[in-house]
Amino acid sequence: MSENGEEMADSGIAPARAAEVAARKREFAELLGEFRRTPVLVPLGGDPGGEQALLTADFNGIRFILAFSDEQALARYATARGESAREWTYQCVLGARLLDVAVPAAGVPCGVALDCADGSDGVVFPPVVGIVPDGAAVDLDDEARHGGAI
Repeated sequence: MSENGEEMADSGIAPARAAEVAARKREFAELLGEFRRTPVLVPLGGDPGGEQALLTADFNGIRFILAFSDEQALARYATARGESAREWTYQCVLGARLLDVAVPAAGVPCGVALDCADGSDGVVFPPVVGIVPDGAAVDLDDEARHGGAI
């Protein structure tokens, strides 16, 4: 059993459940690594004629940058919104750049939603430790976030 599985088993979680949780953590880590290495499409939103910004959506107090794996995924999103007839402007951005640069620059709790119109095939990368830089993670208290310098 892996170290994570042993820790979970020691915490009172059934060994089979601990193994399942450890396997899902490994799968997500692989998915995160692939996302970080992959260019994705990020639609631009904003005022027509004004400054354009990465398209976002807010959910439960968290802002999510909307990203799509390809033009077909973006088209499904446009169709789901009833906006398939309009032109969608987008940028191609490396997943790592979204997580490491765009998320902290948002200035509010922010993550990334990949292929959000694809139901269970979509993925959410929340603003937590191990996904975004510590300074942008919502699961750290202020002291931990600033290295105890508060």
